[in-house]
Amino acid sequence: MSKRINVTLPDTVAELLEKWADHEGRPTANLAAYIIETAVREAESKGKFLSESTDSQEEQKKAE
Repeated sequence: MSKRINVTLPDTVAELLEKWADHEGRPTANLAAYIIETAVREAESKGKFLSESTDSQEEQKKAE
């Protein structure tokens, strides 16, 4: 299931995002979602925050 959020960008960043999306032939919102998802997954893999799955894995290790 997907969740909708609102994001406010500086005008210059929004314009660049629109140009990038146009260049790739995809909707701006779709490209923004891809960029955000990629950044969040990378941050999680680098341990920049603990996700629920990371919390569960740590609890399992403690229980062993």
